[in-house]
This record gives sequence, C-alpha cells and structure tokens, in this order.
Amino acid sequence: MARLDAFIERLAASPGSELLFRTSHGATLCAGGAERLLVRQPLSTAQIIGAFAEVVPSELQAGFPQPGNTAFRYSSPAGTMEILFEARGDGVRAVVRPVTSEAPDRAPSPSGIPEPGAEAGRFIAPPVTSSVERPPVLPLPADPREGMDRLLSEAVSRRASDIHLSSGNPPSFRIDGDIVPAPELGVLEASRLAAMLWTLAPARNRAEYEERSDTDFAHATEEARFRVNVFADRHGIASVMRQIPSQIRTAEEMGLPPVILDLCFLSKGLVLVTGPTGSGKSTTLASMVDHVNRNRDDHIVTIEDPVEFVHENRRCLVNQREVGTHTQSFKAALRAALREDPDVVLVGELRDLETIAIAIETAETGHLVFGTLHTNSAPSTVDRIIDQFPSDRQSQIRTMLSESLKAVVTQVLCKKVGGGRVAAMEILLCTSSVSNLIREGKTFQIPSVMQTAKGIGMATLNDSLLDLVKKGLVEPAEALSKAVAKAELKQLLERAGIPLPA
Repeated sequence: MARLDAFIERLAASPGSELLFRTSHGATLCAGGAERLLVRQPLSTAQIIGAFAEVVPSELQAGFPQPGNTAFRYSSPAGTMEILFEARGDGVRAVVRPVTSEAPDRAPSPSGIPEPGAEAGRFIAPPVTSSVERPPVLPLPADPREGMDRLLSEAVSRRASDIHLSSGNPPSFRIDGDIVPAPELGVLEASRLAAMLWTLAPARNRAEYEERSDTDFAHATEEARFRVNVFADRHGIASVMRQIPSQIRTAEEMGLPPVILDLCFLSKGLVLVTGPTGSGKSTTLASMVDHVNRNRDDHIVTIEDPVEFVHENRRCLVNQREVGTHTQSFKAALRAALREDPDVVLVGELRDLETIAIAIETAETGHLVFGTLHTNSAPSTVDRIIDQFPSDRQSQIRTMLSESLKAVVTQVLCKKVGGGRVAAMEILLCTSSVSNLIREGKTFQIPSVMQTAKGIGMATLNDSLLDLVKKGLVEPAEALSKAVAKAELKQLLERAGIPLPA
C-alpha cells in the first residue's frame, strides 16, 4: 500500500475536495475554500517526494521530480487520481484530486493551484496512468500465523526498515527514517499480538521473555530476514522487528570509498564501525565481510546476537555463530575463535570490558577483527574503549590499542532527497601520527590530524555531510540535524553558498 492511499481514502469520502501537500506544512484537505489538516506535523521536502515517488509511473521515475511542474495519473484503491507536482527551489507542492469529466467550465481548484496545463511549466501531456493496480488494503487475518506472515510481507512491500508493534495500537512502520502508522491493518490487542509473536519465537526465547520480560531472536522468510526484539511495556507485550535484506549489498552497490575497501585486505588489526542505533553499521559491516568473502581465500568467523546477514561460502569458508544458540556469550565465542584457525573475525558488538580486551588481543595476534560500538565520532571511540578499563590498566591498553587499531568508521543515516536514506561517514585511519596520539593520551588532537590528512582518505563527519548536500542527495536541514558539530557545519554550508533553512 502506498503512503498516499490512506489520504486518498479521506479525499474520496469528501466530494468536491482535493489534497494539498507543501514543504513545511501539514497534509491538507481543501474543499469549498476551507482547509482541514489531516497531518499537523510539518512535512519536509524529502517526505513529500518520497511519498509521491511510490506512485509515479515508471516512465517518470528517473530523476523525479524534475524542476517545474509534472502531471500524471495514479490508479489508487479509491479511484483514479490526477496529480500535479511542483518543484521550485528547495520546496515542493503537490495537489491530488479525483479524475472527473474534462468539461470546459471546470470549477476552480479548491486549493488555488491551477489545473494541469493552466500555467507555464513542464507538464506531461496527456497525463499517463500508473500501470500498477494496487488492491485495497485489508486488516490483518485473524489467524495469528497468517496475520504475522502478512505483516512481514507488508514491511517488505512498503520498504520499511522496522516494524513497531504495541498492544492496543495498530502496527507502525519506519519508512525512510519516519514512523508511519498503518491503521488500515487494524488494532492489535495484547492477547492477539502475543499469539502472533509466539508463532515466530523459538521456545528458548519465549522462556527468556517470561523470565526477563524481553528477548532477541532472528526470523527468516522467503523475502527477508528480521531481527526481532520482544519486550513488555505498560500496555503489555510489544515488539520491534528490523528488516534485514536477504541479499547482501556489495561494496560497489553501497558506494563504499576505496579507503574502506582497502581495510578488507589487512592481514591483522582492529577495524571498528560505529554510530548510533539504526545507523546502518550492520549493513556496512556485512558489505565489508562480503568483499573479503569474494576476494580472499580465508576463514571467516562471525559472532552475532542474533545472526543477521547470512554469508554463503564463496572464496572464503564462513562460520556464523549466534550468541545464546551456538555459544554462551560474545567473550566465550571470541576466546574460542582463537582455537578455530580464523583469518577474519566479526564481533557483532563489543559490549563489555572483557570482550573488548579479547578483541584487541585477537587483533594483536595476527587476525583481522571487525567490530561495532555505539559512539558518535571516531575520536570519541578511542576514548570510549580506553575508559572501559580501570585506571591502572589504561596505559597498557593505550599502547596495545595504538598498535592494533587500524581504522574507525563512524556513520549516520540521512534522509535522501527523493526517498530512501544515505550514509554519511567519518573515517579515521590510524597512521603513525594517530598511533602516537593514542599512546600519549592526546586523543583530543585527532580531529586536527583528520583535517590535514584528507588526501589519504580521512574524512570528518561534517566533510561527508557537506559533500552529500553539494551532490543534492541530502537537504541542508537534514545534514544539520545529523551533525555533531552543528555550528561548524553551518559555517561550511554558508561558505559554500548553500542556503540554510530558517
């Protein structure tokens, strides 16, 4: 179901009206000179473009939207709609109205937007009709298994990154970074939601939930894999399900910089991919491991909770172990990995001091170790690792880390103009000067080194965000919202002559 369909249903129930979408305004139903807000929260340009990109005909999808005006038709479940889309500068405006007879004395548009062809601009004439007929969306089936299968399928078809389920509420999907409720699927009461979730959960996880009130596991369908967290809140049982594509995107498809691909050919050392939750760390690491798998003849061991991306044997032999199923803990599996003749080890998360210590030792003893941490910048990652240890061990850890750490990649996901998301990456390479700063406890000087070492592939987060804005992939407001050093990025945008949002 397209995101517009829920609004079009409201439109179909109000004869003589039309829908209006404008940058920095809510979704509006216009009728007889009156306006009624259907969504009060101001919509961004990216949100509006993303919604209309789902229904634009295939022949117009390339480069949508073009500057100026574009008109087309969309066959929605509620009827055929005529859509006029305007792109002007940093803003967009779109009107949706039911197709009526082409009478010469058609009444003025309720929103004040001219009819297609009434003003100069780039129109597609005659309007084309979307060839995709979308059946009406029905509530989830009553059978728990069928209902869950349908819900997972909906997440895939809507290109949702996450499914949010809460007792007493309809499902919600995270699409392009935004939470989008799906009331058309029906409200899920606590008993029904529990029955649906337990059709997926292994017995071990159900017992763990009864004991701890939360549990994690993975579930695979023919379309995708899902990382599932089930938890209890004040309303009852709840869940968040992260969609993991069944096909791993290659490093080339991801557009990873060459300097990151070079890290995949290291014989030993520690490479960390960091960032906040939901920043795409697992996807980036999966692409890097896949690159190793396609280009080296080695043994790869992954330790995850749960196993997310599935790697088939290509040039490498791959063993994937799941915490709680194949091993008791990250640290136990990592210690055992030293006896399993690995060349490359992926640690899903460096959660505690002992796991971090073993990972550093593993990297020192001739293995390439990939790992993740939840930090917001590459320099702070170094401090986070060192601060995990008691003060009497920190000097030793600084020395070990200065020798074993090879790179830190910190990333955030930004909403992409036209829908989707794109990663902004901060890249720290541990050159001899960076290693000396780590050893001497002068990590506060690392950002300065990164600024002066752009020629060898280092990049600050602001550099990456500015580059995405210049390429037209990300709006300035979105880049500013994701920046850590916001004042600095604002200056960079101003120097580049890029207009800033009010």
